Amino acid sequence: MLISKEIQDSIPVLLTGEGEMPATWIDKITGHQIKKLTSEGTNYSFYFHNNPFVKAENNADWLMIFHKRTRLGNQYCSLNLTTQEQKAITTKNGKKRGEIVGTKSRKVFYTLNDSVFASHIDTQKTDFIKKLPEGVSVGVNTINASEKLLGGVVATKEEAELFRKNPNKSSYFNLIYDAHLPRHLMKIDVKTGKLTKLYQENAWLNHEQFSPTDPNLLMYCHEGPWHKVDRIWTYNLKSGDTTLIHKRTVHREIAGHEFFSPDGKTIWFDLQIPRGETFYLAGKNIETGKETRYQLERNEWSIHYTISPDMKTFAGDGGDKSQVARADDGQWIYHFTPKGNKLVSEKLVDMSRHNYSLEPNVHFSPDGKWIIFRANFEDETQIYAVAIEKHKE
Repeated sequence: MLISKEIQDSIPVLLTGEGEMPATWIDKITGHQIKKLTSEGTNYSFYFHNNPFVKAENNADWLMIFHKRTRLGNQYCSLNLTTQEQKAITTKNGKKRGEIVGTKSRKVFYTLNDSVFASHIDTQKTDFIKKLPEGVSVGVNTINASEKLLGGVVATKEEAELFRKNPNKSSYFNLIYDAHLPRHLMKIDVKTGKLTKLYQENAWLNHEQFSPTDPNLLMYCHEGPWHKVDRIWTYNLKSGDTTLIHKRTVHREIAGHEFFSPDGKTIWFDLQIPRGETFYLAGKNIETGKETRYQLERNEWSIHYTISPDMKTFAGDGGDKSQVARADDGQWIYHFTPKGNKLVSEKLVDMSRHNYSLEPNVHFSPDGKWIIFRANFEDETQIYAVAIEKHKE
């Protein structure tokens, strides 16, 4: 993501989202350089805890995998973060679900219609993995550290029908939670396609994430109204044990939007004690059980947080007044640095012209120098990167 000195010297200073933006500009409010990574059509970066990055074939550059909307449905594409070259990975018609990148196998795994496939990032060769069971809802959402297993959930026909009749989150969210229908955690062998059910509860199990380092550790959540659930859990594939990561301590305390640290030792999450009043980014060390808490101000609260590759700093995507924090001035992309038991924030992007019905979902670039996010302040959704270091004139 290098930019020549000549180009840097001519970068315009603009209000972010006030009209069509150039390829790169300096945010007039924050003084940070922003670069447009996509521009043609509608493009979406991955959800905040799904890794989109893999080394390029030359083993020097990095690729970012993303969704592009086309007349043949959404397609997976790669973007070289150094050269800006884009390449299509998939071309088949239909809605593809899943944001799973195998960095060892160099494949993108996804569900298309009733089957699971894997497409090679460099050759685009597509392999069939598994035809899913008929009449049930199956979600394939994560790959383990050895890349031998895909993880997800198997739900009932009754639940699938509830989703079909109530497609909007505002309609189905409480319905699914209150139904208490059985769900299974499951695994699929990538080589053989064998599907094995693992653990079952009469609860809405969701947000499955394999540990980035332990191939037998699967994190999942109890989905639903956060103040009604003890949300964050892990399941050990070897022992079958389930472990609660954070237990509520007061009425209406909430914890959620959980994610692993790159070394797999800590699970980080949004913690509010109680809901909407006191805000923390908290981390539970899964080896020692120690919990770390960094406090934030109301305006600094973010829908999602993420951690830098060196695990020293964090980023957040902010939120508007409709979110749980009810922040008066929360529409920013933030960079956070721990200091004592608090996070010191720096505003990187003015997001006041962004509609937060689309969550920005921040990611650090692999070199740790940029924060990548998606936004709709140019009407069509595009992917952007903001430099963490302030622009020097």
